[in-house]
Order: sequence, then structure tokens, then C-alpha cells
Amino acid sequence: MAFKISDDCISCGACASGCPCDAITEGATKYEIDAEKCCSCGACASGCPVEAISEE
Repeated sequence: MAFKISDDCISCGACASGCPCDAITEGATKYEIDAEKCCSCGACASGCPVEAISEE
């Protein structure tokens, strides 16, 4: 199951730098996770300082 980033995202980039699958990119207003690339490891969620990432 892929993860998703909520509107609580502060665009700090911590999730992208911690993603081993390179599934996270910077969007227009927040970072976004490509569900096709996401390996559901949870590294992004554990690295988010505002807890804006959860499982879909």
C-alpha cells in the first residue's frame, strides 16, 4: 500500500531525501508520492517532521 502526503506538508524535503525508491517529488504546493514507485517502506513517514504522511 502506497503512502500519501496531506496538505499539512511544509515542503521541507525530508521525505524525498529519505525515500529509497525515488518516489517523491516536489509538487506545486507540496511534495507528492508516485504510487507506482512507492515500495511502502515508511521511510518518508518516519522522516516527516510534521507527520503529514500516512498510508493510503
